[in-house]
Amino acid sequence: MATSLLPKYVAPFFCNSPSLPNSNNFTKFSFSNPLEHLSSVRRSIVLVQAKKKNPWLDLFDDGDDPDQEFGSVYADGKQDEDPRPPDNPGNPYGFLKFPQGYAVEIASLGSKVRGDVRRCCCVVSGGVYENLLFFPAIQLIKDRYPGVQIDVITSARGKQTYEMNKNVRWATVYDPDDHFPEPAEYTDMLGILKNRFYDMILSTKLAGVGHASFLFMVTARDRVSYIYPNVNAAGAGLFLSETFTPDTVNLSEGGYNMYHQMIKWLGRPAKKVPEHFVSPLKVSISRRLKDVVVAKYKKAGAEKGKYVVIHGIKCDSEASMQSRGDTDSLLPIEIWAKIAQAFREVTPVFVIPHEKLREDVEEIVGDETSIVFITTPGQLAALINDSVGVIATNTAAIQLAHARDKPSIALFCSEEKGNLFVPNAEIKKCKIIASKTGKLADIDVEDVKDAVKVFKAAEPAPSLAPALV
Repeated sequence: MATSLLPKYVAPFFCNSPSLPNSNNFTKFSFSNPLEHLSSVRRSIVLVQAKKKNPWLDLFDDGDDPDQEFGSVYADGKQDEDPRPPDNPGNPYGFLKFPQGYAVEIASLGSKVRGDVRRCCCVVSGGVYENLLFFPAIQLIKDRYPGVQIDVITSARGKQTYEMNKNVRWATVYDPDDHFPEPAEYTDMLGILKNRFYDMILSTKLAGVGHASFLFMVTARDRVSYIYPNVNAAGAGLFLSETFTPDTVNLSEGGYNMYHQMIKWLGRPAKKVPEHFVSPLKVSISRRLKDVVVAKYKKAGAEKGKYVVIHGIKCDSEASMQSRGDTDSLLPIEIWAKIAQAFREVTPVFVIPHEKLREDVEEIVGDETSIVFITTPGQLAALINDSVGVIATNTAAIQLAHARDKPSIALFCSEEKGNLFVPNAEIKKCKIIASKTGKLADIDVEDVKDAVKVFKAAEPAPSLAPALV
């Protein structure tokens, strides 16, 4: 018995229905003509909302405000911190109410016109020294854009410096100097940065087309980076909002002011916003970090305020903390042993970046030598903070001594390098001793011995207890 495959006839709804007293009050639906149904629904909606004001005609029309001053709300003055607390304190994205990656945040018109920056990402090339000298730039961003959240992308060694910086929210390990990164790591980092919705991204790596396209795919509004001073920069400017061209291919050769072009652009004056000047280098040390370092130098036989830090022993360890702009900045242990003979009132404390150097120092200097094994810049800063002063080559120890306002003696291979990395040395309580031959190993040891005599042990603090009669 054959069964018909044709659809059965369905009567239209609400047509001549005896159960409905007045069918004229309802819209007639018909499956036979769906276009007629859509047009009838649209006519009914238009008739209902005809007397109301369409809010989509002007998205920014909130009504007449008698106290509104046109021009100052959008284009003038500095940005303000967001007074509204985050909806979910446990969510790192705070006020975002939509799922991650589902939709983008719609910024206000004032934020767009003024160029406000709520989230900023800094891609810092180099190791400990280069990241440490970028601290004033981070402080400048914090002063220029109140309430901004700053994240850093840097190498594994560079990340260790940000335990001394309270202005950085997240520090993520990704080496921007790797010319051939793993595809999985490259795409993963690109997705992480894209999902954080940055307003501005800064990069200290010299950019070609490859690195510039990486910054472009982050989809930040402002993309600022250094570019190559040669033909390798061709095409990079198409992907960037602002570019800086250094004098040399190695940006670290600029010394202490290696980021002066970017800092000048960050502190530029704007309408009703004065020019911001860079602040001196400062670092913060946590209480837990201080306790760890105190236990280390006490175990080595040193006392607080009665020792001098010696840093810059020649080795092949990556924890030497020397600058990329000065490769000749480490001295053999034999020269340091001659310099240590000049100390009388204070104890010389040798900082070694690897435990394998302990036997060499004990063999050449002596078994009773105070040796402290320190690799992280935070521990080195805590060690310098409790010392009388620092004597070191061109390593991060010199910059940390300036940040903690400690006197120092800096050994350089030439006067030119000393003026580049330690400008205004007298103001920073720094004595520069340079080699006369251009090689650090030929430095005059007698000049160094005469200079170290200025270090004197700190006087003990006066007791507050009443004197006994």
